[in-house]
Amino acid sequence: MSDKIEIPKWFTITAIIAFVWNLLGLMAFFSHITMTPEMISELPAQEQALYKDIPLWATAAFAIAVFAGALGSLLLVLKKAIAKLVLIASVLGVVVQNIHSFVVIDSMAVYGVASIIMPTMVLIIAVALVLLASKAEKHEWLS
Repeated sequence: MSDKIEIPKWFTITAIIAFVWNLLGLMAFFSHITMTPEMISELPAQEQALYKDIPLWATAAFAIAVFAGALGSLLLVLKKAIAKLVLIASVLGVVVQNIHSFVVIDSMAVYGVASIIMPTMVLIIAVALVLLASKAEKHEWLS
């Protein structure tokens, strides 16, 4: 009789989808940091103001959110226990990034109420991935 723990297929599929989702986040980050002053100048004036003097801590939070999210998801795919800790770092990055977006610069004033949809989805998914890692840890699917 084998003591090997069977990991459900849905877990691996979910981890792969999470990794792809977080790769999209990396693409968004690189699009953000590679915006030239010329590109920003083509935006409406109110949007240009959002890009003016973005503090380093906000960009760092964005980087932590997406890099930790991608790495944590990859670690889930690889069934590594450290995934949970890395994904918690991603959630913290998302929270700090949202503080910048909605408290410091008030992006809702520029984009309206619809601007909270994507950040809310990102936060929900980030938290869900931590919960998934916790479940995997509990069921000993991670090593």
